[in-house]
Amino acid sequence: MKEQDTMTSNKLRHEQLGLTDGQVIDMYKYMVLARKFDERNLLLQRAGKINFHVSGIGQETCQVAAAFALDREKDYFLPYYRDYGFVMAVGMTPRELMLSAFAKAEDPNSGGRQMPGHFGSKRLRIVTGSSPVTTQVPHAVGIALAAKMQKKDFVSFVTFGEGSSNQGDFHEGLNFAGVHKLPVVVMCENNQYAISVPLHKQISGKVSDRALGYGFPGVRVDGNDALAVYAAVKEARERAVRGEGPTLIESVMYRLSPHSTSDNDLAYRTKEEVEENWKKDGVARFKTYLIEAGLWDEARDEDLVAQLNLEIKEATEYADRAPFPKPEDTLLHVYAEDEGGTEGWR
Repeated sequence: MKEQDTMTSNKLRHEQLGLTDGQVIDMYKYMVLARKFDERNLLLQRAGKINFHVSGIGQETCQVAAAFALDREKDYFLPYYRDYGFVMAVGMTPRELMLSAFAKAEDPNSGGRQMPGHFGSKRLRIVTGSSPVTTQVPHAVGIALAAKMQKKDFVSFVTFGEGSSNQGDFHEGLNFAGVHKLPVVVMCENNQYAISVPLHKQISGKVSDRALGYGFPGVRVDGNDALAVYAAVKEARERAVRGEGPTLIESVMYRLSPHSTSDNDLAYRTKEEVEENWKKDGVARFKTYLIEAGLWDEARDEDLVAQLNLEIKEATEYADRAPFPKPEDTLLHVYAEDEGGTEGWR
C-alpha cells in the first residue's frame, strides 16, 4: 500500500469526508439542542402552555447531518413539520421556534398564525410549507427550475415522510425534476410510520426505488448514521450543481415519539418495539463516535445539556411573555406591498 493510501485509511470517518473536528462537534450540539427542545415542547403541551406539538425525536441525526452537507449561505430549504434539527442547524433559534409554539406575534414563521412546525424564514431561505403533506415537493422543484434558468449554483432541498411519498405531489414533482434534470435534492425521512400505519402497509418495496421511474438515482441510507447521511446529501448536492439532475435519498430511522401530542402510539405499536429502537438512537450513536474519536467526554456532555436547557428555558420564558397577534393585524404578511408602497397592501 502506498504511504498516501495508508494515511487516508488511518483517518477517522469524518476526516475522510472532509469534516473537521469542530464541525462534527457542532453537529452533535445541534442534535442535542433539537432533542432537548422537542422534549421541552412535549412537557409544555402536557402542562397546557402550548396547544400542539409534532415531535421529531429519533430523526434529529439525519436532519442535522443533511444541513451540514448543504450550502447554508445559498441553498433553498423546504423542510417538513418534524425538521426542528434541520432548521436549527441552518440558523433558526430556540426563541424563534418557541414563539411559534406559543403562537405569538413575533413568531418569524407565520406571525403566530400557523401551527408550529410550519417553518419559514426569508433570511435563511426556508420556504414555508402548507398543511397538506408533500405540497412542498413541487415548490422545491420550481425553485430548482429557477436555479437552472438563471444559471445559478444553488440547489433546493426538500424533506417529507415516507407516508407522504404516496401523494400525487411527490410523483408529479419528481417526474418534472427528472425530465428537466433540475438541481433538487429530495430526502424522505422514513420513520417507519405514517401516523399509525406501519411501513409494510404503506409501500411495496423501497421509497428510493421510485426514483428509477423518473430517470435519476435513488439512494437508501441509515438515518441513524450521521456521517452516512452527510455523505449521501453532499454527493447529491454536488451532482445537482454539476447539472446532473436530482437525487432521491431515503433516510431510514425510527420515530421514537408519538406522531403528535394528540396521538397514542401504543394503540398501534408495542412498548417493546419502541424500547428496542431506542437502542439504535442516532444521537447516542454519534455521541459514542465522538467519545471513541477522543473528541468528547461525559463531563463536556453534562455541561452541554445544562447550557442548552438554560437556553431553551430562557426562550420559553420569553415566548410565554410575548404578546399575541392583534385582531387588526390579521392580514399582515398575507399580501405583498405594491410598487408604490400602498398601505392597504400588506
